Amino acid sequence: MLRRRFLIGTSAALAASTRAFAAQGPVKIQIITRLGDVSLELRPDKAPITTANFLAYIDKRLLDHATFYRSSRPEGAKDFEFGVVQGGLQNDPRYLLKPIAHESTTKTGLKHTNGAISMGRRAPGTATSDFFICVGDQSYLDADPTQKGDNKGFACFGYVTEGLDVVKKIMALPLSPNSGLGVMKGEMIRNPLPMKVRRA
Repeated sequence: MLRRRFLIGTSAALAASTRAFAAQGPVKIQIITRLGDVSLELRPDKAPITTANFLAYIDKRLLDHATFYRSSRPEGAKDFEFGVVQGGLQNDPRYLLKPIAHESTTKTGLKHTNGAISMGRRAPGTATSDFFICVGDQSYLDADPTQKGDNKGFACFGYVTEGLDVVKKIMALPLSPNSGLGVMKGEMIRNPLPMKVRRA
């Protein structure tokens, strides 16, 4: 009985904390790189779980060990106006926090438009530290309940407010033609770009 009361009390406290966090306005952060800085606004009011996770990595300074390591563009693209750059800790167990629940775009209403920041994942509920930033509108990354299989999309949780030109510079970094597995082959940045991420 005491254990049940404790669990109920703990769940109520967590729920209250999440509601309070979700009531906050946008949270400003800055990604600092040698190519320039990228300013973003995260949306705890729309995606509280995903935003809280990202802020935990920032506040614990875990992303000081992160890099931008992937640049993905359409095959044959001649410019840097569409694609994604991906960064994070690449599953380094020394710095990872627990995976988080997936917040679908059908729930949050946040779409993968130009400048969106979103969580990388395998199956829903596996996201940890790795994230990507969109250049150009990419609605195919949103959830689509009409599709078969894994149709939950990715968890967008904010948008670039300044520095999209820096994101394009990252996208233009030289790639290693043979590095990466599966769909990532040929998309890995030859010399991954270190970053630091701070609250602005």
